[in-house]
Amino acid sequence: MFSRRIASKAVLFITIVCSVLSVEGKTRTTRHPFGKMLDGTSVEMYTLDGHNIEVKIITYGGSIVSLRTPDRNGTADDIVLGFDSLDGYVAKSTFFGALVGRYANRIAKGHFTLDGTSYTLPINDGHNTLHGGKGFDKVVWQAKPVENGVELKHVSQDGDQGFPGNLTVTVRYTLVKHDLVIDYEATTDRDTVVNLTNHSYFNLAGHGNGDILKHVVQINAANYTPADATLIPTGEIVPVEGTPFDFRTSHVIGERINQDNEQLRMAKGYDQNWVLNNKDGKLGEAAKVYEPTTGRTLEVLTTEPGLQFYTGNHMEGTITGKQGRLYGFRSAFCLETEHFPDSPNHSNFPSTELKVGQRYHSVTIFKFGIQ
Repeated sequence: MFSRRIASKAVLFITIVCSVLSVEGKTRTTRHPFGKMLDGTSVEMYTLDGHNIEVKIITYGGSIVSLRTPDRNGTADDIVLGFDSLDGYVAKSTFFGALVGRYANRIAKGHFTLDGTSYTLPINDGHNTLHGGKGFDKVVWQAKPVENGVELKHVSQDGDQGFPGNLTVTVRYTLVKHDLVIDYEATTDRDTVVNLTNHSYFNLAGHGNGDILKHVVQINAANYTPADATLIPTGEIVPVEGTPFDFRTSHVIGERINQDNEQLRMAKGYDQNWVLNNKDGKLGEAAKVYEPTTGRTLEVLTTEPGLQFYTGNHMEGTITGKQGRLYGFRSAFCLETEHFPDSPNHSNFPSTELKVGQRYHSVTIFKFGIQ
């Protein structure tokens, strides 16, 4: 009896010690309900908390709904746009914080050819398909906690939005020290195309705290892909040198955004694809952003070849977000790490084909800091 008590106490002691060790130096992950869909499907929210950074992710759309980081004075604020409740995400097609796919960005006229077969997709952006039609931002992902974060999984059925193949997608969000790591994997049972990204809208001064024109940006790219009036790439890859798209050295966003430039006029600001310098598929630097009033910094690393830098040009102050704040013109920016827009229709662009037996794998890291 005595020995069993000693053993029991020893087990309890070890359990407590292990519990403490699992918290120290690691991210605490908790789960809470976030509402229900009309069909009764439950949506959950996972909170990742560690190292003075808190990230909240919901299973609807795999969306980052909140991301709190400290400023240079230690005051935390939420630096991503979003809604207070599930209703906002379901009702609006804003892509706030969402995982987008099967194909992030645009495909011209909703059409591509693969292995000699023509595929037609839904048109939802002028004459084009944007972010996969009714895509991954509008589904409830299956989720489970993992070390330092949460793992999301979704199976997109063969023919979903016109794309071939049963596509199994797994995305892991982990918070490691001051880094939010997004790890994407996908496999298919038929040859297909895939291009995944996260569509968070950032304002490092805090969501709803004015425009982002004073943010300072650097992009590790010597070239970009100009587009036509519908934001479909022309197929050219041209140097950024001598253009308002040259962010190889740091520039304030508002410095050149209103220049008399055809690309800027058509997009109403920055909404172009930069060809990143890291061409070997290894993790490399994509961009850096600095907000001078708070001192917050954001550094983006990725294995992807492209970066879509978007400055909220189509936001008009008609969207009421979290805490009743209105999101106005250019009140946030996006840094979408991805393959190039309309790649299936441009043989000179990096391929987005995923064949049977292959594994799609992509990593993006958002590093948060203070300057």
